[in-house]
Amino acid sequence: MERALLKVSLRDQVRNEEIRRRTRVTDIAQRVAKMKWTWAGHIARRIDRRWGSKALEWRTRTGKRSVGRPTTRWTDDIK
Repeated sequence: MERALLKVSLRDQVRNEEIRRRTRVTDIAQRVAKMKWTWAGHIARRIDRRWGSKALEWRTRTGKRSVGRPTTRWTDDIK
C-alpha cells in the first residue's frame, strides 16, 4: 500500500526503509513485537496467578514431538 501511495514500483529498487521514512508509517512487525514485550512485562510484574501468567508458562503438547521445526512459545521469544 505504501508503494502505491508513493507510486513507486518494485522495479524502481527503492528500499522499504526509505518508503517508510517518506510515509512516516511504522512497521507493523515492530509495533506488534513492542506490544508483545509490553504485555509480557505487565504480566511478569503481577503477583497473583491469573490466566495471563499461566499462558506464558503453558506447554502445548506432551509425549512425542512432531516432525519438523518445534513450535515456538511466548517464553522462547522473551528469553
